[in-house]
Amino acid sequence: MTRPLRSLGFLTIGLFDRDDPRAGHETTLSIIERGESLGFDSAWLRDRHLQYGISSPVAVLAAATQRTSRIRLGTAVIPLGWENPLRLAEDLATVDVLSGGRLEPGFSVGPPRRLDEVAPALYPDTADREDFGYERLVRLRRFLAGEQASPFAGTEGIEEYSERVEPHAAGLADRLWYGAGSPGSTTWAAENGFHLLTSSVIQAVEPTDFDAEQYAQIRRYRDAHRDGEAARVSQGLVVVPTDSATPEQRRRYEAYADSRRGRVGIPQGPRGMLFAEDLVGTSEQIAEQLLSSRAFPEVDEVAFALPFDFEPDDYVQILEDIAGRLGPLLGWAPAAP
Repeated sequence: MTRPLRSLGFLTIGLFDRDDPRAGHETTLSIIERGESLGFDSAWLRDRHLQYGISSPVAVLAAATQRTSRIRLGTAVIPLGWENPLRLAEDLATVDVLSGGRLEPGFSVGPPRRLDEVAPALYPDTADREDFGYERLVRLRRFLAGEQASPFAGTEGIEEYSERVEPHAAGLADRLWYGAGSPGSTTWAAENGFHLLTSSVIQAVEPTDFDAEQYAQIRRYRDAHRDGEAARVSQGLVVVPTDSATPEQRRRYEAYADSRRGRVGIPQGPRGMLFAEDLVGTSEQIAEQLLSSRAFPEVDEVAFALPFDFEPDDYVQILEDIAGRLGPLLGWAPAAP
């Protein structure tokens, strides 16, 4: 049985030019504004360090709070190996307060990518002693929930101190997501009460069918979560409708998907990661593919990923087709202005 699609969002990496970074960041903010005007329920940012994609999604979302009024703002995901949980809690709480309670942060754990190269800059004296596991995320949630961060509270001279992270953002600790790719991390997220972000990359267990693996992941999560079938799951896939695309755009979109198709169905790397096929075609074709799959009917929240290196006009066309054509075919209606 297909669940009605109640939340439609989009995800962007926010690319920028090394020599003109402002333009790319402004484009990202404009895309979020456009998404809100089209009725999307959520906008999500990826996190990229030492690359030409958004390195500080929390800072960009702070700017987005001042340009939007309704759309929910998420991160998918912040890798906590790069972060100090106490300082990040302060930043997240500040942005949530500025947004009026619209922040939906997602996280991953584990050591930073290329740790050997970045450790002298990131953890020059403590890299070999840092705990990059789940405890880091649990500690962040405790701080966001208002638990004690310092045993001292009160006045010292003219300075007043709080024992908890300030500002306190009520409810934010209940809006945290975990980007899980393996059976173990999926079960952990469920048992610890985090919402599940499932993406276009997942660890293969036995078959090489991405849809079957993602379906099994969602069932594993809901079976282990205290809320059962009501547990929140957001699915992220690359979806590119071509209804209003120009012939040149269609050629580029199809070439993009073709260039990535060779990895589909073949476990990649030592962990055997499976990649979903990018969906490019008319809204009717994409809707048929999604509704006939096993995983998509299990979710009622999606965040379709915008391809990394498309042009701003491409993103506008894709978002307009998703909101105006594909979304309604999936049972979704845009939010009221």
